Amino acid sequence: MEKRIRRQRCQLPSCYYEGYLQKRSIKDKVARKLWTCLCGNTLFFFNEMRDADYIEKLDLSGMISVTDDNSQDHNLDAARFILRIKDRNIKFTAPSAEARELWKGYIYSVAKLFVPSSLNLLPGQVQMLKQTVELEKQRPKNIIPPAVTSCSHYVSVQADMPACYHSVSRVDAELLLEKEAERGNMLLRPGRDGNSFAVTTRQDLYGPVFRHYRVTRKHEGGFFIDVDNPVPCATLHDVINYLVEKTNGVLIPLLIEQTYEDHISYILSDVESGEMSVQQALSIVPPSVPLKPAVLRKPTPEPAPAPTVEESLCLNDMKDTGGPANSSAVPLAPLEKITPKKALMPPTAAPRKISPTPSPRNKIRKMGTHSDTT
Repeated sequence: MEKRIRRQRCQLPSCYYEGYLQKRSIKDKVARKLWTCLCGNTLFFFNEMRDADYIEKLDLSGMISVTDDNSQDHNLDAARFILRIKDRNIKFTAPSAEARELWKGYIYSVAKLFVPSSLNLLPGQVQMLKQTVELEKQRPKNIIPPAVTSCSHYVSVQADMPACYHSVSRVDAELLLEKEAERGNMLLRPGRDGNSFAVTTRQDLYGPVFRHYRVTRKHEGGFFIDVDNPVPCATLHDVINYLVEKTNGVLIPLLIEQTYEDHISYILSDVESGEMSVQQALSIVPPSVPLKPAVLRKPTPEPAPAPTVEESLCLNDMKDTGGPANSSAVPLAPLEKITPKKALMPPTAAPRKISPTPSPRNKIRKMGTHSDTT
């Protein structure tokens, strides 16, 4: 079965409350201290505060009740409560009684969509819970359908982010700006709902002052800075440029260059003294493979060309004129290039004129005529 890819923290719904809780259920033999985030109507659990991937989640849509657990803990300041859902009970331990009341208030308000009156909270904390209820009622309406999320505008934005974009949460953004105060005081990060972005800034006014601005995506394409007078921007680059220009360069984008090691090093422990020291790996040049000796190949003799008709005629002429009768007895040098020769014919003798010899009858007749004349 293929493993399902979990959403990262930047892709989760809006986070209403977060902090460390010790969680223990029937499956857990020992309580585990986990960083817990209430995003939407779901509790997401992380091993550490800076982790991007959650290890498990708990849906609160089937919550029955959340009550105090008066059992004692080895930590006297800690306070316990029990969360009852449809199929099981889960025990939590908060670091203090005030944190327990806040967790109970947020969980109950999100699950039931109203603020309980039995909580021991300050008026300002009750007002925060009422705002959370209103946000949770509006959250299903603000969810962008997958068809809009996968449009060409979304893909082009993800492929071309500003250099000051950092995939961190709200808390991590403040810590990063605090740590890198000399390099910049503004960064762009993903929003908590996974469909928007946010700009976090840091300035000093008798201490660090952090501000967060929501950057919302428009359905027809582009963005706008969600303030009292919304500022439309075509791209996220325009959002950063607008904030830099309107503050006369006071806000500086945070640019962090990634550094890499120049040498391979490792930590080695001495066997005798046990001291740890940093060692550099020797640059070993791989041995060169010896070349194979070239194999001398003997040239293969080229076959002699077959004699042509003109060559055979010349050999016959040599044979008739007293040349060697057996051509194999006298070795002939191979002819590199045979030029065509005309066939030599023996000279024909000129015909001789032969006087006719008189026959005996003509001779007698001739003698008879001669005698008559005498």
